[in-house]
Amino acid sequence: MKVQLVHDFNVNTEDEFLKIQKDLTKRIILQNNFNVDNIQTCAGVDLAYWIKDKEEYATCCIVVIDYKTKEVLEKVYSYGKINEPYIPGYLAFRELPLIIKAVEKLAIEPDIFIFDGNGYLHYNHMGSATHASFFLNKPTIGVAKSYLKIKGADFQMPKDQVGAYTDIIIDDEVYGRALRSRENAKPIFISCGNYIDLETTTKIVLNLINKESRIPIPTRLADLETHIVREKLRWK
Repeated sequence: MKVQLVHDFNVNTEDEFLKIQKDLTKRIILQNNFNVDNIQTCAGVDLAYWIKDKEEYATCCIVVIDYKTKEVLEKVYSYGKINEPYIPGYLAFRELPLIIKAVEKLAIEPDIFIFDGNGYLHYNHMGSATHASFFLNKPTIGVAKSYLKIKGADFQMPKDQVGAYTDIIIDDEVYGRALRSRENAKPIFISCGNYIDLETTTKIVLNLINKESRIPIPTRLADLETHIVREKLRWK
C-alpha cells in the first residue's frame, strides 16, 4: 500500500511537534468520506516496545480482516530502534515511522484503520489515529483501553449494557465517547481519527466486538501479534 508523505520526521523539539499538530488539525474532517455499507476490509494497528542493550525498540503489527466474516486476510509488521523520547501528547512522532513502514508492506489496501490508542480524543485532537490518517489517506478510528484525561475533565460512566455510551465533552466540544462494548467490563474510549463521524465510529467498533474481548477484533489481534513478534525479535 502506498503512503503519502505529509511531513518528514527530522524534528526533535516540542515547538516543532506542536506546530505540525496545529497545522494538521486544520485539515481534520469529522465526516464520512465513504459508504459504510461498502466496507470490506478493516485493519488493526498496535505497537509493542522493549529494551535491549539500554536502547529502546518497538514493533508495529497490522492485522487486516474481512469486515463481515472477521476472517484474517493479512498480517505484516515492522520494527526498529526508537529515537524519540516519550513526550505526553506527541506519541505519534515516535510511532509513525514504524506504522508507515508496516503499512507499506500491505498487499491489501484496507478500507479503514483502527488504532490501539486515541484519535480526536487528544490534547490537540492529534492522537496517533488522527495523525496517521493524513499519511494513509484513509478513514481512521482510535480505540483506547484507558482514559486520557484532558484539561482535568472526567468521563461519565455509561450504563452496564452493550452499546451504552456517554459523550466525552471538554469545553463544550465532543472529543469522543466512553463506550460499553461488553457487559460487566470496563468501557473503552473511542474517538474519530479522521474522515469519519462519531456515530459511524461507534457503529463500526460495536460491529467488531466479539465474546473474546472488550476491544475490537482487529486491534486485539494486532496486540496479540505484537507480543509474538516482540518475543521473536528481542532475543535476536
